[in-house]
Amino acid sequence: MNLLKALAAVSSMTLISRMFGFIRDVVIARVFGAGLMTDAFFVAFKIPNLLRRLFAEGAFSQAFVPILAEYKNRRGEQDTRVLVDHVAALLALALFFVTVAGVIAAPAIIYVSAPGFAATPEKFNLTVSLLRVTFPYILFISLVALAGGILNTYSRFSVPAFTPVLLNLSFIVFALWLAPHFDPPVMALAWAVFTGGVLQLAFQAPFLMRLKLLPRFRLDLRDEGVWRVMRQMGPAVFGVSIGQVSLLINIIFASFLVTGSVSWLYYADRLMEFPTGLLGVALGTILLPSLSRSYANRSAAEYSQLLDWGLRLTLVLALPAAVALALLAVPLITTLFHYGAFSASDVLMTRNAAIAYSVGLVGLILVKVLAPGFYARQDIRTPVRIALVTLAATQVMNFVFIWPLKHAGLALAIGLGACLNATLLYRGLRRRGIYAPQPGWPEFLLKVAIAVYVMAAVLWLTVGAPAEWLVAGALQRAARLAGMVAAGAASYFAALWLLGFRVRNFVRRTVE
Repeated sequence: MNLLKALAAVSSMTLISRMFGFIRDVVIARVFGAGLMTDAFFVAFKIPNLLRRLFAEGAFSQAFVPILAEYKNRRGEQDTRVLVDHVAALLALALFFVTVAGVIAAPAIIYVSAPGFAATPEKFNLTVSLLRVTFPYILFISLVALAGGILNTYSRFSVPAFTPVLLNLSFIVFALWLAPHFDPPVMALAWAVFTGGVLQLAFQAPFLMRLKLLPRFRLDLRDEGVWRVMRQMGPAVFGVSIGQVSLLINIIFASFLVTGSVSWLYYADRLMEFPTGLLGVALGTILLPSLSRSYANRSAAEYSQLLDWGLRLTLVLALPAAVALALLAVPLITTLFHYGAFSASDVLMTRNAAIAYSVGLVGLILVKVLAPGFYARQDIRTPVRIALVTLAATQVMNFVFIWPLKHAGLALAIGLGACLNATLLYRGLRRRGIYAPQPGWPEFLLKVAIAVYVMAAVLWLTVGAPAEWLVAGALQRAARLAGMVAAGAASYFAALWLLGFRVRNFVRRTVE
């Protein structure tokens, strides 16, 4: 399998999803702006979304995929099918009870996750109502993650990558056409989440049927493979999803700041998640099954080479993305969100958070490449220890930065925490002899730095003042931003080409 080709396929599907995601956010910003209603919804959506990343895409995927790959490569088709059935049954049953408990305990959950809302009864009660509708999303999307893990293990990467498009389409339809039929209108967004979860699960089912791996409800608590997954999953909650835990704690901090702070952080986070999803999530999705196969086949050299390939590709693409996010924050925010109820003040406040997030963008993406280096080996303890250190350091930085920088300080703490997480993961891989850098790293880094500098100079000379973007028309902003992005990308890749980089240098093949 050509990993670069697989990455291109996953990134293409992810790009489509992210584009619809931005359309979704443009629609939400235009219809609802940044205020009490959006603060309430973003908190209500963040909680099941956090649980999704913790238990579904995060801990569950990292625990399940390596063991599934081991069964597939060593134990055969029948044992693999039995494992899928038993894991799916236990997961569905556990999630059903979690969902019921979450709906019942919604007031307590909001009080803990956004205590500042309690001072405004209207905001608090609205958030509780929204959470009761959005919470079942965790049931649907966790089963989607199970299906996605199976499909990725069998190299069907594009289907799980495309699936989130359905959630974004649900948001767009509900916000544009159904919101007036709800009281309050923001309740439409909660039902969009519920509907999107159902649609995503239904979409993946036919592809599992083709593999003859559509789960059947067969509960067997004596299955050794099921308990291996469960034992791996518990501590993996901390290891792989530390960024999401920090984001939830940030909501607690932001709930005490001025109204709009939660929304400004949300919109800035959406900008950051575009390159994170396009590169970090895509690379992690491809690397985990490939690393798991290498580990199952006891090929240490290939394992190290896969990690080296992932790190080089990350730096080539993530470094320019981080610099561009900082330099183009105002053009991006005005072009995407500065319509209707989203004011000039909202633009500037979101810009501050976006620039702060950009500091840690490379770290956030590197974590998604480095963490699979441990999880593919079924080593959970090391990332857990690193995650706990990172979480503690991030909260210290929250206290330090929130006073002078307000909501932007919370974003900066997240970014710096991710850099610390990536550094500790890298050091752990090196110390254990899991990863050994391939020759040529100093020259590689120097060439990438020169190309990033060239791109930054082009963007800095063309970006203009924030006031120009605030008063420009929508088409003018879009055309100018597209031209700047094209010029920046062209200058960066041209510089890389002149310095000797070629696409063939990044081609990597593995045996399925």
